[in-house]
Amino acid sequence: MRVHIYDTTLRDGEQAPGFSMNSDEKLELALQLQRLGVDTIEAGFAASSPEDAASVAAIARAVRGCGVASLARAVEKDIDAAWQAVKAAEAPRIHVFLATSPLHMEYKLKMSPSQVLDTVTRAVAYAAKLCGDVQFSAEDATRSDRDFLSKVFAAAQAAGARTLNIPDTVGYATPEEMTALVRFIGDRLPDREGVTLAVHCHNDLGMATANTLAGLAAGARQAECTLCGIGERAGNAALEEIVMALATRRDSLNAQTNIDTRQIYRSTRLLAASTGHVPAANKPIVGANAFLHEAGIHQHGVMAHRGTYEIMDPADLGVPQQQMVLGKHSGRHALAERLEQLGYKLPTDTLDTVFAAFKRLADKKKSISDRDLEALVSQSEHARQGRYALEHFVVNSGSSIDGMAVIQLRDGDQLIKRVAMGDGPIDAAFQAINAIVGVDYTLESYALNALTGDSDAQGEAVVRLRHNDRVVTGRGVSTDVMAATLNAYLQAVNRLQQV
Repeated sequence: MRVHIYDTTLRDGEQAPGFSMNSDEKLELALQLQRLGVDTIEAGFAASSPEDAASVAAIARAVRGCGVASLARAVEKDIDAAWQAVKAAEAPRIHVFLATSPLHMEYKLKMSPSQVLDTVTRAVAYAAKLCGDVQFSAEDATRSDRDFLSKVFAAAQAAGARTLNIPDTVGYATPEEMTALVRFIGDRLPDREGVTLAVHCHNDLGMATANTLAGLAAGARQAECTLCGIGERAGNAALEEIVMALATRRDSLNAQTNIDTRQIYRSTRLLAASTGHVPAANKPIVGANAFLHEAGIHQHGVMAHRGTYEIMDPADLGVPQQQMVLGKHSGRHALAERLEQLGYKLPTDTLDTVFAAFKRLADKKKSISDRDLEALVSQSEHARQGRYALEHFVVNSGSSIDGMAVIQLRDGDQLIKRVAMGDGPIDAAFQAINAIVGVDYTLESYALNALTGDSDAQGEAVVRLRHNDRVVTGRGVSTDVMAATLNAYLQAVNRLQQV
């Protein structure tokens, strides 16, 4: 059977705290999702803000070869906003949702079951007049009364919905329950052949992928997911886990997708570069340890035959295997070739920028790793974005003195310098930047890691900043850990300034 992959990284994934992306980053990731081969990209929630509507519209205009959807509450103004945002897409979709569980109806919606049923009918019918492809989701379906849920889905289909989504909104279900629910709904639809059933599973109990596979086995034909499983709370079902489970266990699951698995590694690395969140080392499929073997018995087995301890070939995921040693004597052509092997086909001007940064880094490091190259590309892509740029800094600290920082930023043609004292050098530097931009941002978290294990490794700083109800992530990379830290802070500041 053919399973459709509905990717909601840019909507459900991006709304998770600390994972927000700007419009350029969303568009870049959407184009990568297109290359990955997803069937539909849920590009955002157009009614939530003018910025989100503009981002969805830009993606709808740019993406070809897959559908583009926008989420909408079951109200006309949301549906109108969704349609205006996606109507230029090659395959537009309006995704209408309304909660159906007793808990949600009573405490959140303040609606009776009959009011919910009427609202779903009116909203889906209204959306169907605008768009030929309408999806309806029953929020908190797994905690809804099954008989009532089947009536809601039947009404949505009669009103014009072509896809009916069964979400496990709070990650409450077990695989057995998901199987039973999907079969129950499918058996009670008046026109089972005229609609696609979908499942959207959250990972609160760690069963999102298992529940998704259970739903597919029971008759669902659309899997809703995100790259690396990002999303609200514990996240969503991970695209790469679903896709590789179907590919690896085709003998048992009897399903296939349109995903080009060789683009998985590149897609997840781009997500990490955009959000500043690198997958955990033990993350299935794409974690740094996914194909590493330390135990002697495992190493011996893999050397004898990879299949002894590896059920997937990393090359099938696009994980770079060919090692090319790059250093200060390497040329532009060698750099471009290695970047292409990593999945980066850069335009000439961007390659020029990366090559110049590569040469500067090569003067400081004996050899350049793939992680270094990915960092260079990421930094070049974000260097042009934002109001403020780091021009100069001096930071002092010691066991018997307070931390002190002198920071100079460029704001267009203007150079602005401030001096600040703080509880250590990092605090002083951040306070100086806050003084320049005129906003007292709240530091949510700060982490500093080495990209590689060598003594001349680049430091990667990840900063999460809060201003009012917005939380954004900034990432900076440099052989100077203070420069990496300041650039990460500035990237987050620039993102918050874009509101």
